[in-house]
Formats: sequence, C-alpha cells, structure tokens
Amino acid sequence: MAHGLPIRTDVASPSELRRLAKKEPRRRTVQRMLAIANALEGLSRADAARAAGIDRQSLRDAVLRFNAEGLAGLVDRPNGRRPERLTDGEQAALVAHVLRGPDPERGDPSSWTLPDLCRFIEARFNKTMCPQSMSRVVRRLGLSRQKARPVHPQRSAKAAQAFAKGGSLLP
Repeated sequence: MAHGLPIRTDVASPSELRRLAKKEPRRRTVQRMLAIANALEGLSRADAARAAGIDRQSLRDAVLRFNAEGLAGLVDRPNGRRPERLTDGEQAALVAHVLRGPDPERGDPSSWTLPDLCRFIEARFNKTMCPQSMSRVVRRLGLSRQKARPVHPQRSAKAAQAFAKGGSLLP
C-alpha cells in the first residue's frame, strides 16, 4: 500500500491550524486548514478530507502547496484576467481623442457615440470592438457620458438675450 505525501510539521501543529481556521474569513482556506489538521492528527487522507468537506484530491493539492509555501499556500490564488484589448498607448490615444472632441467642420458627428469610437479604434489601430466592449473601456478609463445641450443652427444670440431679460424683440 502506498503512503501519502508527508506533511511538514514545522509550520503549525494541528491545534494551531484549528485555532487559525477559526479566525480565517475564507471558507475554502478554512476547509484546507482543517483537512490538513485532521491528516496530521492521524486520520486517513480520505477521512480527513471528508471531515473537512473537501475531496481527497483537493487535500493532496493543499498538502503540496502547504509543504511548498506554508500557510500562505492554503489561500486561494487570484484568477487571471484576459489581457486588455487596447494597450496603454492605445488607451491614451483614445482618451485624447475623446477629450479633444468631434470637429463638425471636418465631417465628424456633433458628439461621439460608442459606434463612432469603435470606428476610430478600427481605423487607427486595426482592432475591432463592439459598442458594449467600448462602453466598458470608456467607463474603466474614467470617462463619463456627457451630452452637450443641443443648439439650433439658426439660433440668434440677440433673441436669447432678449428672452433672458424678459423682453421681446417686437417693436
């Protein structure tokens, strides 16, 4: 019959592991600590894992990490994120483009929309993005959706001043 992996005892005793488990806020870390404490007290690996609420393979993985890293090895590692679609330089160019604003004289729209920004990214960096993804990028970059008040093209400044004063333009 094969023997299980040896568990290092120089880090913590079973009673010390149980005391630390009571203070630990993360449930999965507590389960690993209790399973290792059970195994150190002489229970079989299957019984130790079952008593802690995990399976035998999870106990084996926890023992390997505990032996290599100590108590820090029992804490869940953060999951990786998908890399950003736009690099830092491309994000900076997008922010500059948005803050510069559209130029209607050049044929730009009166205000940027998410599809407009997607077309800018595609033309400038040859990367395609959908408007939903662009919305997440824009929010993550700290840009908010602000829309300027519409201005009528035939607006008269003189009429606006007269209206503000409560007067009328009629003689």
